Amino acid sequence: MEAHKQLTIGLFGFGVVGEGLYKVLQQTPSLKASIRRVCVKNPEKPRNAPSELFTTDRDLLLNDPEINVIVEVINETEAAREIVTRALRNGKDVVSASKKMLAENFPELLRLQAETGRSLLYEASACASIPVIRNLEEYYDNDLLHGIRGIVNGSTNFILTRMFEDRLDFRSALLLAQQLGFAESDPALDVEGWDATNKWSLLLAHAYGIVEHPSRIIRGGIDRIALGDAVVAKEKGMSIKLVAQAQKLDNGRVAAFVLPQFVRQDDHLSFVRNEYNGVVIESGFADKQFFYGKGAGSFPTASAVLSDIAALRYQYRYEYKKKYHHEALALTDDFHLRVYVSMDNGTPLPKQHFEALEEWHSDADRKYIVGILPFRSLRASDWWRRDGISLILMPDPMVESMELMRLKKLSLELAGVS
Repeated sequence: MEAHKQLTIGLFGFGVVGEGLYKVLQQTPSLKASIRRVCVKNPEKPRNAPSELFTTDRDLLLNDPEINVIVEVINETEAAREIVTRALRNGKDVVSASKKMLAENFPELLRLQAETGRSLLYEASACASIPVIRNLEEYYDNDLLHGIRGIVNGSTNFILTRMFEDRLDFRSALLLAQQLGFAESDPALDVEGWDATNKWSLLLAHAYGIVEHPSRIIRGGIDRIALGDAVVAKEKGMSIKLVAQAQKLDNGRVAAFVLPQFVRQDDHLSFVRNEYNGVVIESGFADKQFFYGKGAGSFPTASAVLSDIAALRYQYRYEYKKKYHHEALALTDDFHLRVYVSMDNGTPLPKQHFEALEEWHSDADRKYIVGILPFRSLRASDWWRRDGISLILMPDPMVESMELMRLKKLSLELAGVS
């Protein structure tokens, strides 16, 4: 594509994001990008755009030689995969916001980009308005990335904020999120951590060159967090967030997971409230940097799509520098985590899974323990996913080997006292 060439767009989807993009493009004529046709499922639905724009025939977009950019913002994973695949093979550049489709089909989509020479951009799929993918690709392309942590799902963050600040239980906070449009009628993708994990698998590719199916990333949601856990957090001067984390270890491999976590008041992520997202990147040269912005909504997401469209004017492509131009890293289970586990009083303490115990507490309704778990035990067993049990990481959850030895000794002393 020639630099600054007119971009003629075929748009799939005219929901919250699609309509937002349509309005944003009307306000940015300098971009020289226009929507030629929009493909939708329901032609009868009233829309705030000329009726002649709309069709239900995807071939009219995918086979139109005048359309040089396909923008895909639909919710159906298999349909999105087919649209993106056909568009690339038909010589069109693509912008997508479908994080689930991208994460589940990433190796195939990498091959297609290499075979066709076309560009597939998807900034909106990670953190909506926060330009984290482009920064990982460009700003941190040669920096030594120590770690990346983020709140990347606005729905769960809203629910946790309301549980913490308004003392709502999980069900009440979820209902409020649904009423305000921050959570879907079926919220499982959000509250069980799948949405955050899909996003995290994409960010791992740009941060460390790791291509891993989201099902291989250990994931926990917020659906088992009890109001009593929020009370404990407040007593300890902390809040609870669903945190996606990746950290390079001393052995050169990367630890990665998506789990609820206690967050101290001086942590950058403690300032991320309600539907907002935040990402902290720590590197060898730039030290810590904090990215903050809205993680959902019509215009915030449309702004990321717009940025990708603008980048296509000068033939921008992801180079996947950490994968192809550096030594690509791999995930590991060989590390330990400091965790808090609470459970109903009738549930026995799962002490056998811990290598060291630091604290335990019991009251009339619920009890909890704090201790050190080998990470691989979370993959090997599902005891921590059972009803009535919630597992939350402590701050700075990674435990190095020397620290583990000290904690094991302390645990033995505590056991002797008890």
